[in-house]
Amino acid sequence: MDYSKESIDRQKKIQDMKDAWIICYANNFRWKQDINDIRLSPESDYKEVDFLMENWSSKVFKTAWRLISSRWMGKLTFAKLRDNTWDIQICFMRDKVNFNTGREIVQELEIAWEIKSAYKIAEKFCQVWDYIGVEGELFITKHWELTIFVKEFQVLSKAVRPLPEKFHWVTDQETIYRQRYLDLITNEKSFDRFNFRSNFITLIRSFLNSNWFKELECPIINNAASGAAAKPFITHHNDFDEDYFLRICNEISLKKATVWKFEKVYDMWKCFRNEWSDPSHVQEFTMLEFQACWWSLEDNMEFAEKMMDYIFDELKLDRKIKIKDKEGVEKDIDFTTPWQRVNYTEWLNNASWLDINDYKNWDEKKLIEDIKSKWINFEGIDNMWVTTLIDNLYKKVFRPSIVWPAFVYNYPKLMQPLARQSDENDNIVEQYQVVINGWEVMKCYSELVDPVIMKENFSDQWEALERWDEEATSWDDDFVTSMEYGMPPQSWFGMWIDRIVSLLTWQENLRDVVLFPLMKEEKDETSKGTNLAVCVLNKSIKMEKWQELNTIAHLNAAYWARNGKWLFEFNEVSTKDGKSISMNTTHAIMIKETNNNDDVFSLIDESKKINLHVSEFTREMLETSDDKKVLEDTKTKNLKDVEYFGVLVYGSKKEVEKATKDFSLYS
Repeated sequence: MDYSKESIDRQKKIQDMKDAWIICYANNFRWKQDINDIRLSPESDYKEVDFLMENWSSKVFKTAWRLISSRWMGKLTFAKLRDNTWDIQICFMRDKVNFNTGREIVQELEIAWEIKSAYKIAEKFCQVWDYIGVEGELFITKHWELTIFVKEFQVLSKAVRPLPEKFHWVTDQETIYRQRYLDLITNEKSFDRFNFRSNFITLIRSFLNSNWFKELECPIINNAASGAAAKPFITHHNDFDEDYFLRICNEISLKKATVWKFEKVYDMWKCFRNEWSDPSHVQEFTMLEFQACWWSLEDNMEFAEKMMDYIFDELKLDRKIKIKDKEGVEKDIDFTTPWQRVNYTEWLNNASWLDINDYKNWDEKKLIEDIKSKWINFEGIDNMWVTTLIDNLYKKVFRPSIVWPAFVYNYPKLMQPLARQSDENDNIVEQYQVVINGWEVMKCYSELVDPVIMKENFSDQWEALERWDEEATSWDDDFVTSMEYGMPPQSWFGMWIDRIVSLLTWQENLRDVVLFPLMKEEKDETSKGTNLAVCVLNKSIKMEKWQELNTIAHLNAAYWARNGKWLFEFNEVSTKDGKSISMNTTHAIMIKETNNNDDVFSLIDESKKINLHVSEFTREMLETSDDKKVLEDTKTKNLKDVEYFGVLVYGSKKEVEKATKDFSLYS
């Protein structure tokens, strides 16, 4: 790990202090007062500065935190401390301050073979961003600034690395996510956001507890991935020698708890889904879930509105907030209750030009054909079961249009195998989702407690899994068994905490409200893990020069979009005379060519088999920017008839070089 010149100097100071038997990393600092409490002290506690300069101060006030600035002025030194409540100025005066080594209190000490006064130790060994503790009395400077006249100070924790030079500090998004601790120091809004999140969660617990809910602890590792349509994370239990699943939700465990005496239960903790990453999806997320016996769907709707009203009132939030939609357009969102009710089936039929009531279990082939006939497509469409197809269709054509808070209800029975079907219409289940700005933030349904129907639904889900629907719900024998002992009527509710907090704090990406979001491992570019991107042009197709350049540009753009800021190690470098040069990508982008069309197809196939990132560029993509036209034209051809202008493969340098070794450099 590289250290700057200043970091090396700090390490030397730390070693010199340790050699002098100074404790640089204390194990406590008792009776620390918040700086804001000190600032609220009555004026009767202030002393005259002339008195303090002539006499030793008493130990009246005691606080600690980071040293954020200092000004050394001969016999007087002014500095500032900042804690989580406020800033305060502190003043050291030569011959009027003592140093606490962590073992004893001294006025002078030998450090690095030189006798240094306590004042000199403060000057030379207390550096900006160190944690220090001070004790002393209050006075007002001639500039009317409240200041602690330091009687005694102690080094509590030395910082080895200085913070970023510029006071606007951490602005690179990847650094913010990877080093949130720097973001919290340098960005007060970020600190406030996570403080808001903490208060939000505390209020939810308070509200549920006051409404007679009991918080239970549900297992994270389960025998089955049941409760929701999602691909699970799988882990292996070495002792049992079996595979298990990280929970995708807590519903099953909470529901089993209602078999006896627990009537209202909840859990609010982490869930895991092995899904894609985008601004509205993270694989590890926080979810509130509760089961309420005797409640219907309508009861749950009213309770959800009541809970949000409570949170808005307690946090003193404006009911109307501004949120950007997916196109970046700012819109007003009104959280005033009651919220609008939207009929899922009717709206989805209108948006897709299909009637989803026409499709039953195992009609996936027909549904796939019908969806594509409407020029609608989404990733993985050819390997989905009917339930997943309808859900993705809804997410594609309907959900993004809902900006205001709305209860979306009236779902087909196919969509939720754990929900109770309506008594009025057995093709509909009693379920709702709350959608805001195209994001699903809450979900609820009346629970299915009939074990016979549950077995039938699990059988259908198991067959879907066998047919490669990775998001189908796993069979759960124990869940069915618990239901056979009798379960009371009840309703389940789930809230995606990350999403609702993002909306209420005006964030467009869930990672901005997740304290330490999971990131790809940073790779040392000098190590064997170096990555490489190779763009191969298909010279067997007679392209004009502009077409070749356009192909390279499009593939390069796709490469950047897929890998984002992981391409960059530094934003800029500096010349000797202080000028800046913007950095290029740290990964190599190599241009190669081939005169054999079949080699392009082989490269694509082989690269995908070894999990390299592959970007493809065809004639249709060049000749039109209309996605529907690309779909229409491509659909008329077999794959062997598609004209590939070029392909780009990206990944491990070793694997990419191996895959492209027979292609010559572009000339």
